[in-house]
Amino acid sequence: MKPNYPNRIPLAYLPTPIDKMDRLSRHLGGPELYIKRDDQTGLATGGNKARKLEFLLADALAQGCDHLVTAGAAQSNHCRQTAAAAARCGLGCSLVLSGKAPRQKTGNVLLDLLLGAHLYWTGGKSRADTMKDVLSELHTMGRKPYPIPVGGSNVIGATGYVLAMAELLEQLEAQRLHIDFIVVASSSGGTQAGMVLGKKIYGHRANILGISIDRPADELQTHVAALATATATHLGLGTLSVSDLIDVNDDYVGEGYAVVGEAEREAVQMTAQFEGILLDPVYTGRAMAGLIDLIRWGAFTRQQKVLFWHTGGAAALPAFANQLL
Repeated sequence: MKPNYPNRIPLAYLPTPIDKMDRLSRHLGGPELYIKRDDQTGLATGGNKARKLEFLLADALAQGCDHLVTAGAAQSNHCRQTAAAAARCGLGCSLVLSGKAPRQKTGNVLLDLLLGAHLYWTGGKSRADTMKDVLSELHTMGRKPYPIPVGGSNVIGATGYVLAMAELLEQLEAQRLHIDFIVVASSSGGTQAGMVLGKKIYGHRANILGISIDRPADELQTHVAALATATATHLGLGTLSVSDLIDVNDDYVGEGYAVVGEAEREAVQMTAQFEGILLDPVYTGRAMAGLIDLIRWGAFTRQQKVLFWHTGGAAALPAFANQLL
């Protein structure tokens, strides 16, 4: 069962390393902790979207598009990496961001502007409606825009994480390392869908646990399953069901998307102070908070090995300074 991978544009620094988190493991008295450093993929400070954008940009260029359009929250890591990919490939970029323009340009908003992206704030409108307006305006201007969904989470983007699982397997075999669990932040679903499909294709034994950032578990599971199945078809694998492999935990959504609580503060500070690794409070900080809590109540044995997949996001930290310290 071999995927028929489409063309991709090399944008990411791959393979990303796997580090062992000895000090954090000892502090928590839990399982052996490892971390997959997709925060080091490149594209304006790195992150998981670089893998997705390799395939998305190849598709955009194949269609003759000259402008990327995508959407996200004000401090969207996906939007920042899309802007970087556009700059790298000589394309225009328009970003639809939720809410109103902040008084202070910091974090990803600052980087978006430095990368040359045009920012459109939704105000009281929906992101979908605003994106339609932007696309219409670009068409009127004679441009050929390429729309990218939130998080790059369609079958093209998810393909990046199917391939990432092949990369992981090669690394684990080279290091003679057996991983029992993989823990990753999950929201738009593309990363987890690709990982689960890759697990099935390449025969990974590790259980993949998605820590939901903002969606109910049943809703996210259904979405990830549908996206993984569609991605399998996209890769020429026929109808392939992976619903039995999808595990989502929604116990850590707190008060909602980008609302920083004590759990996220502790996780960000603990990972920084014990391992020198920076997380963001929205995605990786919330997922790490979930992992820390699971360890504390005994979800893993001391002998098990758990890999935390770092999806990036440190560029957003300055925007959350008042909530983190």
